[in-house]
Amino acid sequence: MKHLPKHLQPRWRYLAIRLETWPDETLSRDDFQRAVWYSAQNLLGDTGSAAVDLSVLRFRFEHGDGRALVRVRRGHVDEARAALACVERVAGVDVGIRVLGVAGTVRSCEEKYMGHAPIDPGKRHVVFEGASRPGFVRDGRIDIETDAAYTGATNLDIE
Repeated sequence: MKHLPKHLQPRWRYLAIRLETWPDETLSRDDFQRAVWYSAQNLLGDTGSAAVDLSVLRFRFEHGDGRALVRVRRGHVDEARAALACVERVAGVDVGIRVLGVAGTVRSCEEKYMGHAPIDPGKRHVVFEGASRPGFVRDGRIDIETDAAYTGATNLDIE
């Protein structure tokens, strides 16, 4: 089978994505891919999601923080961003998603937006509600482990 000429080959854009959940949650690439496809199909319909053609190329997730690289057809970046914004849960886990940036090649996307590994949370004990509790510190945010679940806080909330 012959390859298509260069001017007929599909053009792609690559989106750098940051994912965030509670520290004890785990996500897989397959679960994230399924959530993205489902969101795109619900928002754009069958033909719209096929035109956007969202694919997760790279995925890394540890300690409630992760990064992903999503491929999308050129000219459909706005639709892809809208579909990603509609993702609230991945495999039953509440997740926050933020698009870090868009690039024309995988290499430039990784260099510009994904140069750092996921942030390794520091675990320390904090005083919250009058008791010392374990907490995970990330970027000035603290996830405090309580009896029922985690509570999100900042440095101003605990000092």
